[in-house]
Amino acid sequence: MESVPVQDFFSVGPGHPLLLVAGPCVLESEETARQIAGRVREIAARVGVSFVFKASFDKANRTSLSSYRGPGLEEGLAILSRIREEFQVPVVSDIHEVAQVAAAASVLDILQIPAFLCRQTDLLVAAGRSGKVVNVKKGQFLAPWDMEHAVAKLRGSGCRHILLTERGVTHGYNNLVVDMRSFPIMRGLGCPVIYDATHSVQLPGGAGGSSGGQRQFIAPLVRAAAAVGVDGIFMEVHPDPDRALCDGPNSLPLDQLEPLLKKVLAIHELAGVA
Repeated sequence: MESVPVQDFFSVGPGHPLLLVAGPCVLESEETARQIAGRVREIAARVGVSFVFKASFDKANRTSLSSYRGPGLEEGLAILSRIREEFQVPVVSDIHEVAQVAAAASVLDILQIPAFLCRQTDLLVAAGRSGKVVNVKKGQFLAPWDMEHAVAKLRGSGCRHILLTERGVTHGYNNLVVDMRSFPIMRGLGCPVIYDATHSVQLPGGAGGSSGGQRQFIAPLVRAAAAVGVDGIFMEVHPDPDRALCDGPNSLPLDQLEPLLKKVLAIHELAGVA
């Protein structure tokens, strides 16, 4: 497996520090984003992980039409650009349409393909041609080995730097489970693999007009993933998850991040999965 360089910041993959992708689910306010970015950057430096700040400029797949979606493309990218500049951290956000790729690639270090869109050929091709690192989330409806087709679409478009993310698979109504076999299977495709620990405990549509979540299972699942072997951890964090505008029920309280990361790193080091 080849490591993936994230601009001039660091590389992801075997032989490199564990990656942490973290931030609020969606951009709420610039001040909240700055607060989270600053805190997580300090924590990442203390524990010794690489850090990418994540926040969506638009959540295009909310359960309800009236749900908060974010500030939108233009304002959202402007906020992310300022976060990148102020805190000197790479930034990632979701893209949903081919028309968003050029603008997003002018700011973001990593373009993220949401799980629901991981089979969208035109979007993958456009992202692959951007020259950016592309992180594809495995669809909740896919077997891990089916991700070979997403990888082939990106590589066939000239993309050399690909990350894959596991976020659970649909298991019955309003529920997801994580098949731990998916980590070595997807790493076998030659791409570093990230575990999305907070979306894995989401209950899609489980709260009626919005998604529910079981954040009490974040810690045991992320410890298990570290033992199996992953190259990075994805966690949505918030200083007050119960008041978050999106995905609060499955977000990790920010003050729980550092002690959890220390345990994850200890397991990751002990597992020694290269």
